[in-house]
Amino acid sequence: MENTHLQDYSHKRLNILTGEWVLVSPHRAKRPWQGQNEEISKEKRPVYDPSCYLCATNTRANGEQNPDYQDVFVFDNDFAALQSDSPTFEVNDGLFKAQSETGICKVICFSPDHSKSLAEMSVAEIKKVVHAWQKEYVELGAHEMINYVQIFENKGAVMGCSNPHPHGQIWSQSTLPNEVEKKDIQQRIYFASHQKSLLETYLKQELEAKERIIFENDEFVVLIPFWAVWPFEAMIAPKKAQKNITQLSDSGATNFAEAIAVITSTYDKLFNTSFPYSSGIHQAPTNGEENEHWHWHMSFYPPLLRSATVKKFMVGYEMFGSPQRDITAEIAAKRLRDLI
Repeated sequence: MENTHLQDYSHKRLNILTGEWVLVSPHRAKRPWQGQNEEISKEKRPVYDPSCYLCATNTRANGEQNPDYQDVFVFDNDFAALQSDSPTFEVNDGLFKAQSETGICKVICFSPDHSKSLAEMSVAEIKKVVHAWQKEYVELGAHEMINYVQIFENKGAVMGCSNPHPHGQIWSQSTLPNEVEKKDIQQRIYFASHQKSLLETYLKQELEAKERIIFENDEFVVLIPFWAVWPFEAMIAPKKAQKNITQLSDSGATNFAEAIAVITSTYDKLFNTSFPYSSGIHQAPTNGEENEHWHWHMSFYPPLLRSATVKKFMVGYEMFGSPQRDITAEIAAKRLRDLI
């Protein structure tokens, strides 16, 4: 689909999963930068930190002691954003509208090694994390009040991560969050018209074009989406449609873990730093419906733009108009692909 206009002139690209547009301005990538430069920590973390509330055997803020865990450790979030015992209520006073929301929030420690990140863990170690995600999706989704399970990770202080220990979170709730609802609608519309997965159809086109593919194995593809917003945004998705991560076979879990290992380690090579990002898995709701239209995927939203110290800010036009990017998805994909 090579189109030189896409690399030279301003244009909009459609996000088929949300129905929203992103403004792309490739000519702006040449502008000089005199804005804020982030401070990058050079600190080498120890394998065990006695002051870390996530390290094995340490005491957390609520007074509970962590077990001497050897691989993955999951526990209820001590400062949960959602409450499981919130009463059911609704406010419907003219234009003042609100309704109760209940949920369960958990923390998942990826490793007892305080010094590591997913980028430094082996495929076998990451596979254990995948199995823990599968287990939590099933167990949390089985609760009558839970209709969606959101798995995510914030890596790095620049992403607001309050603890450097390798960990992620799982928030489950009674309604679909905004981003998931958009994707639910778009996938449902496409499936109703074509009787096949929107994302599987898209991935086939991407695999033929080969412009934005970073890595692929037997079951997964890692790519920069055509509509990516963040400079080095990436997506991992199974080539064949699956509704949720519980449909992964044993080999599928290994291939998924390999895909995670490749993209996270490649990120670290890009600017020679522990690359910050927010990542999350979007998958079918746990609302008891068939959800045949769903094709699960994992997205990475890293904020770094030009170097380890220059960050992409969502301000101005992005806040009041729509998302905008300078470096094109094709150039971003090539830069990452060349590092593998």
